Amino acid sequence: MLSRIDPMVRLLLAAIALALVLPVAGAARDTAQFVSNAAVFLLFFLNGVRLPRHEVVAGITNHRLLLPLTLWCFGAMALAGWALWQLGGGWMPPLLALGFLYLGCLPSTVQSATAYSSLAGGNVASAVVAAALLNLLGVFITAPLFAWLSVGGSSFHSDGLVKVMLILLLPFVLGQAVQDQLAGWVKDNRRIVTWMDRASIAIAVYVAFSGAVEQQFWTRIDAAGWLWLAGATTLFLLFGHFGAWLLGGLVGLDRPNRITMLFAGAQKSVAMGAPLAAVLFPPEVAGVILLPILLYHLVQLVIAAPIAQRFNPT
Repeated sequence: MLSRIDPMVRLLLAAIALALVLPVAGAARDTAQFVSNAAVFLLFFLNGVRLPRHEVVAGITNHRLLLPLTLWCFGAMALAGWALWQLGGGWMPPLLALGFLYLGCLPSTVQSATAYSSLAGGNVASAVVAAALLNLLGVFITAPLFAWLSVGGSSFHSDGLVKVMLILLLPFVLGQAVQDQLAGWVKDNRRIVTWMDRASIAIAVYVAFSGAVEQQFWTRIDAAGWLWLAGATTLFLLFGHFGAWLLGGLVGLDRPNRITMLFAGAQKSVAMGAPLAAVLFPPEVAGVILLPILLYHLVQLVIAAPIAQRFNPT
């Protein structure tokens, strides 16, 4: 039964469980944060190596998909997250409600959006490029967009943007620069690189949740807060999926591209969310802000398979 669960989900659950029973604290926190930042640097360096330049150029030409997808991901979904933050502020702890705004500002997933687009009969090439470009845009857009929408609502400071440039953007650019030299090694060692990616994300989640555990975050969230978290996540999932599908029809996408729009537009990336939160926020803040994206990510993977099966029953 456990083997049927997505490996990334298992790793995230393990990181959360470890933080609950053995959180990093005290003097070890600075060391753990350094390790987490180094792991995030490596993650985005490998992303830079892996994303072929010619795919970026080819994908940019599919304007009918990319333009509405970008506006949906960073526009409509961000505004929906802002609305949930405003509505939930009186019912959830402020940082937990703020997590929905953070969730709305994140880009799409890459791996699962592509995989489920393929299973559902979508445009796989466009799915790969669209998701990759959304994540690349997320390096530039997510942090400033979140900062702009959350003015007065978070502990985010301008030096967080500097960290984003140094720990996310710089390694990606370096990866692109040495792509010709390292792309072959990355391709030949795909399994190792995949686990390096997953480990980087798990480390970021572990450090963030360790800070939240040290602050005893569960004492700050009552039963009503947990119910609001579940309800708001469900509402956001419905908005993301139905809205992306309807928008794809309104802009006249054919069925394969509309399916790609559905998965790339509705899914949100913990692969970007966890490392970025570790860079932008102190651990005790990041752990609580990450709760909505972690729950959203787990549920989106659970419902993606039956949705894909419905589109392509063969």
